[in-house]
Amino acid sequence: MSTAVTEKLPAHTLDAISFGKIVQIREGLLRAQATGKRVIRFESGDPSFSIAPHVAEAIAAAMRAGKTHYVPNDGIPELRAALADKLRQKNGIQGATAEQVFLTNGAMHALYVTFGALLAPGDEVILPDPMWTEVAENVKLAGGKPVGVPVRAEEGYAYRPDAIQAAITPRTRAIFLNTPHNPTGAVMPRETLEAIVSLARKHDLWIVSDEAYEDVIYEPHVHHSIASLAGDWAERVISVYSFSKSHAMSGLRTGYLHTPWPLLQRRVQKLLRCTINGVNSLAQWGALAAVTGPQEPLRAMRAEYRQRRDVLVKALEGIPGVRPFTPRGAFYVWAELEPSLYSRLDVANADALSARLAAQGIGSAPGDAFGHSCENAIRFAFSCDTKMVLEGAELLRAALLGGASR
Repeated sequence: MSTAVTEKLPAHTLDAISFGKIVQIREGLLRAQATGKRVIRFESGDPSFSIAPHVAEAIAAAMRAGKTHYVPNDGIPELRAALADKLRQKNGIQGATAEQVFLTNGAMHALYVTFGALLAPGDEVILPDPMWTEVAENVKLAGGKPVGVPVRAEEGYAYRPDAIQAAITPRTRAIFLNTPHNPTGAVMPRETLEAIVSLARKHDLWIVSDEAYEDVIYEPHVHHSIASLAGDWAERVISVYSFSKSHAMSGLRTGYLHTPWPLLQRRVQKLLRCTINGVNSLAQWGALAAVTGPQEPLRAMRAEYRQRRDVLVKALEGIPGVRPFTPRGAFYVWAELEPSLYSRLDVANADALSARLAAQGIGSAPGDAFGHSCENAIRFAFSCDTKMVLEGAELLRAALLGGASR
């Protein structure tokens, strides 16, 4: 199709959506890897672990049994019931029922469905800055406006209720939160979550809680589901979860959301029907085994993630101009960068540094991929396998000290 023809297309919401810096970096590294080049996958949050044996067997058993046909739009009944039980027992969301749980094509799709069902054009959603890019993009796709509230290194990347309060306007529809937090690894304490509930109640706002990393958390820190603390405001909380991070099922694209609000449930059902018409049947039987079967794989993964975290943080410590934050959850190390580092390495900014590292086969994600207040920062993922983390940590330290070839 000629350029002249395409230019006649009217403006569209999608024109304001980015292609995503992290995706572009990943694609470049994968191309390099395909040519045989050594690549360190510090850019992407894809768990290296295989799915647990009992999950793999459940998928195989479902296939052998011919469970490969259309499934209910909202999810198979057995899985919805098991997830409602999990929400009550593990997350403390009393009163959760199977009818309030909806299976989605991963947590990203759950966010797409949530904002599509919740927002009217021009509605504002308050979210932390930095934040995983696709949250703001999904707000925009629903016709809403993301409003970032900066979280600061000197405050442990706390999502401060007073800063949220200052961002509320007559157009605010919802407060979004993510704990453990991607990209910083911060974990929100109970008292902060309770303060956010009070804000939402005071201003008649919804709360959207992304809890994809609920199981990737390091002692002594504890994950709290905000819906369990919301009391009579729990009906106005939409909680989003994922099998990608907890159970290393990222390629199986299975997530879910919970909402007690009847009108929202009907809207969610319509969006599910018009986007996916049911999550992959075999993936759902695998998810059922994951949530009802042995939980030891989660503990084993968490222990290994902690080992990887400590290796990577240690490699970044003591490098002039680099200030890493030790994550309390998730599997990312977020580091603030100082101008002295750019000068020493002869790069203009974090974007240029990330490109320099990529040219050396080391993945990363520059801060401005996550928001507007974090251009002098960079994120490194330690979800790749432990051997790669050990090797990559040494290469990364050498590169940031200026010892790697340019």
